[in-house]
Amino acid sequence: MRIIGTGSAHPKRTLTNDDLSRMMDTSDEWIRERTGIRTRQVITDENLEDLAAEAAQKALDDAGIKAVELDYIICSNVAFEYVTPTVASIVEGKIGASCPCVDLNAACSGFIYAIDFAEALLQTGRATNILVMAAEEPTRMVDWNDRSTCVLFGDGAGAMVVTQGEGLRAIKVSSKSNLGVLHYKRKLEPTPFITKEEKHIPLYMAGQEVFKTAVTNSLRDLLAVLSDAGLDKNDITYYVLHQANFRINDFIRHRFNMDTTKFPVNMDRYGNTSSASIPMLLDELNRNGKLKKGDLLAFSAFGAGFTTGACIIEWNK
Repeated sequence: MRIIGTGSAHPKRTLTNDDLSRMMDTSDEWIRERTGIRTRQVITDENLEDLAAEAAQKALDDAGIKAVELDYIICSNVAFEYVTPTVASIVEGKIGASCPCVDLNAACSGFIYAIDFAEALLQTGRATNILVMAAEEPTRMVDWNDRSTCVLFGDGAGAMVVTQGEGLRAIKVSSKSNLGVLHYKRKLEPTPFITKEEKHIPLYMAGQEVFKTAVTNSLRDLLAVLSDAGLDKNDITYYVLHQANFRINDFIRHRFNMDTTKFPVNMDRYGNTSSASIPMLLDELNRNGKLKKGDLLAFSAFGAGFTTGACIIEWNK
């Protein structure tokens, strides 16, 4: 694949750490020291599908193609008000596309999984232009009385248009079942036949275990894709990592013995936007003129499941 356009969209409400300190027992210092997050954008009167459509349209405009030229839309999403239809299907109507649409859920790794799906479609010749996107509202999944989780998250959407080309140098996705580390459970509609106890459980996160699992798997995956691509770690222009926690990303950076300039961040302004964090950061790099043809980008993400993914893409826009 080759990336030809990027886009992103954010809710209008900015929620600061000071705002949170007036809602619960926390402080700006406590949050910043543990996460690196200062502010996040949160959904108020917006609909997630509208943010997704905005990001999609921006990516199409950046790519210089129309929605009717898309052959497929793949959207990564964890939680959405509609169980069905999918985010992708609703976005299709909003942007005027006419193509197959599908959502996938691989938690915060979902955008890299979507890239893997898109590459398969392009390699088999079943598609020429694909919209790969992520739309997430994790602020709807947390207990807003639990400072250990709610302070981490923000909402948003990111998208990119890919076409046939030679940009994807290597990709690795994996999963190892581990329910206890990170999960979110919602209660379904009752039936006359259900006898088991069911309950809604807001997002649960075993912080230390998530940290250890995240850094171990991210380092493993990044080293694997570098090896598969025949590249040295210093060949990478930017490591575009899932924006979950500054300490996780900084640990990886230290292990690679890299300068901070190779590890761009925006979690300080947007928090953890789940699978949307990588495409949102990619769009920011693109629109700020940080990318030039031939740059090598390494993506890496981890999420509940426990899912992980990494890839290396050459920027040929």
